[in-house]
Amino acid sequence: MSAANEMDILKNEIFPFLSPAVSKMFLRVDGKKLGKIEEIRMRCNQPLIIRDADHEYGLDPKTGITADINRSYCVTREDVMRTIAAISDNSLYAFEEDIRKGFITISGGHRVGLAGQVVMQDMHIKAIKEFSSVCIRVAREIRNCATSEIMNTIYSSSNKLKNTLLVSPPRCGKTTLLRDIARLLSSGSSRHKAQNVVIVDERSELAGCYLGIPQLDVGPRTDVLDSCAKAAGMIIAVRAMSPEVIITDELGRKEDVDAVQECINAGVSIISSIHAGTIEELQNRPIMRDLISSRAFKNIIILSRSRGPGSIDKIVRWD
Repeated sequence: MSAANEMDILKNEIFPFLSPAVSKMFLRVDGKKLGKIEEIRMRCNQPLIIRDADHEYGLDPKTGITADINRSYCVTREDVMRTIAAISDNSLYAFEEDIRKGFITISGGHRVGLAGQVVMQDMHIKAIKEFSSVCIRVAREIRNCATSEIMNTIYSSSNKLKNTLLVSPPRCGKTTLLRDIARLLSSGSSRHKAQNVVIVDERSELAGCYLGIPQLDVGPRTDVLDSCAKAAGMIIAVRAMSPEVIITDELGRKEDVDAVQECINAGVSIISSIHAGTIEELQNRPIMRDLISSRAFKNIIILSRSRGPGSIDKIVRWD
């Protein structure tokens, strides 16, 4: 994506939601200097911080982008509250359910994380109030990041899909990669038949749904269960949506693993991800040990940032 297009996304989809003081500072900055922003972090009484793939910066009210965080604009409580008011269209009540999950998704598929005073009830989050910080994560598609090597690994020699697990530490591109895999599977190609795909998008990151509609391209034959718990969503998909493949992000609970096994037993392929640096780390988790040792996943793709986000360190194939 060109620098001009990147700036258009920020101007049209991000800056209007920022407090007026912060938005004006961003609009004075040369778009080329902003680069590919991944996050904008606003914490009460702390410097405003901008992050891209590899660095973090501040925003000096006088000189613009600065590498010295101590010179960055100091975020006020009013900045945080006016940003949240804009994001919620001045109706926090309407977004009560989203706020309980800790984030709101805005048009364009961008996710706004919230922190503040958490109100608990029966070991569940009832509400978040007295907001103290906002983290805006810019949704960005990278088409064809799912390379031919990855797609050829997912397909068997007979063109059947193989259950595949992406393994990586945070911020290594696995969500972006899963999204592109969904798009390519759903679209098909001259070599591979198009698939009916269901995305179970518990954190609204894969498809970036806004008002239930995907804001990011996940393909023409893809159905999305947005803000749905992974285990429940996988079972709903099998029973109601006739998927050929289910894609979901970040397995981690026992019920997730049980649902994966149920989907595989029903003849539905699974492509998912999990946080870990190596297969050995994965096998040290009791919940995942049996799933890995059973070789339910025929491919395990290890990702890192060694050559930038989405770098493939290793592919383990169990045919």
